[in-house]
Amino acid sequence: MRIGKERLKKVLAIIGDLFPDAHGELTYNTPFQLLVAVILSAQTTDKAVNKVTPNLWQRYPQIEDLASAEVSEVESYIKHIGLYKTKAKNIIKTAQLILETFDGQLPKTHKELESLPGVGRKTANVTLAEIYKIPAIAVDTHVARIAKRLNISSPTADVVEIEQDLMKKVPKKDWIVTHHRLIFFGRYHCLAKNPKCDICPVQSYCKYYKETYGRT
Repeated sequence: MRIGKERLKKVLAIIGDLFPDAHGELTYNTPFQLLVAVILSAQTTDKAVNKVTPNLWQRYPQIEDLASAEVSEVESYIKHIGLYKTKAKNIIKTAQLILETFDGQLPKTHKELESLPGVGRKTANVTLAEIYKIPAIAVDTHVARIAKRLNISSPTADVVEIEQDLMKKVPKKDWIVTHHRLIFFGRYHCLAKNPKCDICPVQSYCKYYKETYGRT
């Protein structure tokens, strides 16, 4: 049986006390730069993305600059992150489409954002939440891991199912902050390898802890 709303509320309050200032860690100056950074972060850490974007922004400060860029040159700026060849093509094409189709403005809907190359639901959710403050829960590897360990979602749930589980159990007004706090919890505490179970304040609520250490 999955964790209920009231029990989850208590868990999230504890995590909130642990990471009260959780926030997006990608660095950017404009809405379009955030979108590019999120596209670049696929299967790559935010830390790695933040190492390459300052030079990328300096070379291509405006969306128009990136739209007219040469793929090979963009590749040279992001070659130290995963899938850089595909990502270089995607961010150039995305810049072109935003100029051509959306008058240079970042779209405000999932459908429009997901029509852009390299933009899936997670990227769209992050963009809507960060730029437009539209309630959303983006499910990345950290959120997915925490949702399964805390028994919010089933062990076989995919990202869409996890997102739906969280949206059903968390008040809409708390979606954005919950997303950030779950990411911080997964990134800095409930790690994929060697999670800090021995000092974890949600031990008594955690299915993973009970199964791993035989605690009830």
